[in-house]
Order: sequence, then structure tokens, then C-alpha cells
Amino acid sequence: MKILITGASSGIGEALSKEYATKENKLYLLARREDRLKKLQDELIPLAKSVHIIVCDVANFEYLQQKMRELEDVDMVILNAGISLGHSLEITPFMEFKRLYDVNVLSNHAILEILLPKFLEKRSGKIVFISSLASLFSMPSSKVYSSSKRALNAYAEGLRYKYEPMGIKVVNILPGFIKSELTDKNKFYMPFLLDTISGAKIIKRAIDRDKKFYPFPTRFYTLIVIFKMLPSFLKQKVIKLMFR
Repeated sequence: MKILITGASSGIGEALSKEYATKENKLYLLARREDRLKKLQDELIPLAKSVHIIVCDVANFEYLQQKMRELEDVDMVILNAGISLGHSLEITPFMEFKRLYDVNVLSNHAILEILLPKFLEKRSGKIVFISSLASLFSMPSSKVYSSSKRALNAYAEGLRYKYEPMGIKVVNILPGFIKSELTDKNKFYMPFLLDTISGAKIIKRAIDRDKKFYPFPTRFYTLIVIFKMLPSFLKQKVIKLMFR
């Protein structure tokens, strides 16, 4: 299988690259940091059928699409690239807001605008989105990140309804806290925090089983669902207690 993974130089993307490094798979690893990608490539070459690196900032849409046009046909794309601004109650500067949406949302469409026609031509392919449990409830301190991931959920859902009848599978993964450069920014207690390797193994199982919508850990997801069912005034009180 030919697999493209974005955000492959660290965290979940790096761990997933290692999970899929088998003699049956040709890997295409995309990220900004060439040194990290080359190091990962050297590590995985003995394990995978082949490993190719693509050095690219996904927010550079013109260059990103150029690299996608140069890419040979792939069977699966794992859209993992994402950034966080950390947690803050302050108003987010516009350019930081835009940068986050460029990376977390718009880059995915820039990639799929090129890849989707190829999937449609052969009537097969798998699109994997790495969203977040944060998309299900927007805390005051993470409204930009949460809203970007909620937009990703809506985009994935629409693609699924449109393209699954045409043989294209759409998988949306919503992890909780997984050890990574993103979560390293958090200065608060992170419930049900998973190490990177364990998180990647769970994600791979969900991808391999074609899970359409897969939030985890289950206990964390259940707590969020219960919280969302509370009356608005109770939710407001809880939030005030958390951020007083």
C-alpha cells in the first residue's frame, strides 16, 4: 500500500509512520523539518518497502499542491498535520488565528483537491483525518483550536456522504490527550493522557478497521458526552469554576 502521512516529523505522525513501516508499504512522509524527516527516513528504510520524504510547509498551499501533483498515486492519505496555540483566554491575534486554520483545515482541502480526482478515477482510496476530542466541546481557552477541529469534523462528514458510494473510505479519528509537541504546551493536568506509541497503535487499529468516527479514550469521550447533555446554566457554572 502507498501511504502519505502529513505532519510526519514528530508526535502522532512520526509514530504512525513507524507503525506503517512494513515491507508491504511505500511511505511518503511530509513535514516542514527536513532534518527530522531524514532521520526518520534512515530509521524506516530497512523496515518499509520504500520511504520518501516531502519537505513542505502545508500552509504554503501553492507549493503543497505542486508536490501533490508530483506524487505518484497513493492508496491512503493520513491528514495529521496540525498546530495548537496553547491555552489562553486572551483574544487571538488574527495572523495566528489564520495560520492555525491554514494548517489545521485549509491544507487538507489543498491536498485533497489534487488527490480526490485520482481516488475517483480508480474508485478506491482512504482519507484519514486526525481531529480531536477538543472538537466536541470548545473551552474558552482553546476556542480557536477546537473550532478548527470541529470544522474538520464537518468537512470529513460531508466528504463521507459524497464519496463513500464511489468507493472512497473516510475515517475521522478524535484522540484525547496524546504525548506530543502539541500537548507539551499544556501547563495543566491532562486526563487520560496516553503516550505517543500507545496512541498511535489505537489510531492505526481504527484506521485499519475503517472506523468512520472514532473518539477515544472511551472514558474521556463519555465524560464529554455527559457534560454536553447538562443544561446550559450548569455548563456555564462549571466553566466559570474552572476559569475563575
